Amino acid sequence: MPSGGKMKCSCGYVQQEGKIIEKRKKEKKIEVMDSSIDNKHLPEISADCSQCKNNKAYFWTIQTRSSDEPETKFFKCTKCKNTWREY
Repeated sequence: MPSGGKMKCSCGYVQQEGKIIEKRKKEKKIEVMDSSIDNKHLPEISADCSQCKNNKAYFWTIQTRSSDEPETKFFKCTKCKNTWREY
C-alpha cells in the first residue's frame, strides 16, 4: 500500500497506513418468515428447542447471503414458537 493510502473493504472497514480507522458494518434486514406462510405447509423435523426442550420444529431455508454460500436454515419450535437459524 502506498504511504498515506487508504484501503477500503465493501463491508465498511477502512484501513490507513496499517491501522483500522473505521469499523462500519452494513446492516442487513432479514425477513425471517413471510407471515402469510402457514406452518402446516412447512415440513416438521426433529430439532431441539433451546427454550422449551421440545424436539420438533418446522423447517425452511432462505438464501440470506451471497449466492455462492449455502442457504440459511430456519427452525420454529412446534410448541413454544421459538425461532432460530443455522448457517
